Order: sequence, then structure tokens, then C-alpha cells
Amino acid sequence: MNKILVAINAADPKTNTLDFACFIATLTRSKLSVLAIETLQTENIPVVKRVHGMTYVATIADEQIPENKAVREAYSRNTTMFENFCQSRGVNMSVQHLKNPLLDDMILDTRFADMLIVDPDMSLDGSLEGTPTRLIKDLLSKSECPVILAPLSFDGIDEILLAYDGSKSAVFSIRQFIHLFPELTDKKITVLQVNEQAADDAVIEREKIQKLLQLHFSSIGFTTLNGDPSGELFGYLLGKRNMFVVMGAFGRNMLSNFFRQSTAQKILSTLNLPLFISHH
Repeated sequence: MNKILVAINAADPKTNTLDFACFIATLTRSKLSVLAIETLQTENIPVVKRVHGMTYVATIADEQIPENKAVREAYSRNTTMFENFCQSRGVNMSVQHLKNPLLDDMILDTRFADMLIVDPDMSLDGSLEGTPTRLIKDLLSKSECPVILAPLSFDGIDEILLAYDGSKSAVFSIRQFIHLFPELTDKKITVLQVNEQAADDAVIEREKIQKLLQLHFSSIGFTTLNGDPSGELFGYLLGKRNMFVVMGAFGRNMLSNFFRQSTAQKILSTLNLPLFISHH
């Protein structure tokens, strides 16, 4: 791997996301590119002034807006923090400032990166939203590289869970993960399939997926559950630690149900696990 993006709200950075990104960068011997997202008011603001009895309209440039001065100072402090944080962990990094970013600007960056790491709570306007936020949902659906939703805290990786439903999306995600993380081939692998038919416990194309995984991993197990996929997946993951969860493309099959607002907020606010989500 060569380049990992980590998107951070420059005014309110989450060190847990940066800490996880540093772990992944160290594991894969990759460069970390911090996207420091800035949300300064940049449009000229009209104000009414009165001089010598005459009233006129003037404009204030963004550098003259009082609120922006404090925010700029915070950006400067946080940029230094990013650099010191990564340097203390021996991570090669750079900081790219995105000013008043459009989503398209961030998506363009993902086209030239190996992966994007984000906090599922990240918001740019400070409003209290559900988890994941609207920004994160947009990134998940439009990113042109895999996205990892960072956990709140992190102690390491002991096991990898492959959420599998037999779809090309799920298999593509598994292949992407294998390609990006050859350093994890010594970890225990669990293939989890949730069947909606109560009497069905067969793994779809088990022989083929097993042969694929045996090329890369030595410890492989299969687990099947019956019932609603998102609910069963949540129940299985509840209480798990040091597990990396690999899922298919956002908006398809199991993952589309998983990220319904009622389910996603419960899962992401309760579980403390990194989620790998692919794109193709």
C-alpha cells in the first residue's frame, strides 16, 4: 500500500481516528495524508456603515470576520498536533487543507488513494446527527477507494470477520481487503453468512470461497445464522473486541440494510470495531 487518506474536521479533530490511521499506516508501511477539512466563512459579507451622516454598504472579507480569526488559530494548532501525533508514532505524513470543501473535492482525492479512514460521527457544521452522519453516508456511497470507519478506541487486531452473502459485492470486498492487508494473513478468519430462511444453513459457494481464502489464510472458520441479516449481524458482533469487520459495497444487499438509520445508529454507537467497506 502507498497512500492512506484520513479525513479530519480541522476545527474538531478526533484523536481516536488519527490513532487508528497511524496504526494502519504503520502496519502497511504506508504514507498518511491528513485531509484537514476547514469550514471558514469565505464569502464577502455585506455590512451597513454610516460615516459623516452618509449610509453605505461595504463588504467584509473572510480574514476580517472576527469568528474566523479564532478558528484559523485553532486550525494552526491542530495542524501542529497532527504532525506531532504522527511523528511520535513514526508515521510519514502530510497535511492537505480543504477549504469549504465540496464533496466532489474529497471524492476526487479518493480516486488517487488506496483507502480512506473516517470517523462515522464526523460532521462539518457541528450539528448533532445520527451515526453515520449525512457526510459519511455520502462518502460511503461515492468514494472511489475502500472506506474504513474508525472505532472509538483500538487495541489491535486478533480476528477478521468477513460478512458474506455470496454476492459479487461481498467477494470483491474480500479480495480488496486481501490485496490491501497482506500483513494480516496470520489472523483468524471467520466467514459469517446470515440466511433469512430459518431452515437454511448452507454457505453459498462454500468450496469456492474457501479455496480463495486458503490461498492467503491458514485459520478459516464458517458461521451461519438465520434471521434478519442486520439484526443477526449486530447480535453476533455485540461484545466483540479486536475484530476487523469486512463488508461489501455500501448500498447493496446486506450492507444496505445494515446502514438503515435505525440499525446503523444502534450498531455504530454500540460496537467498537473498525469496518472495512469496499467500492467498485
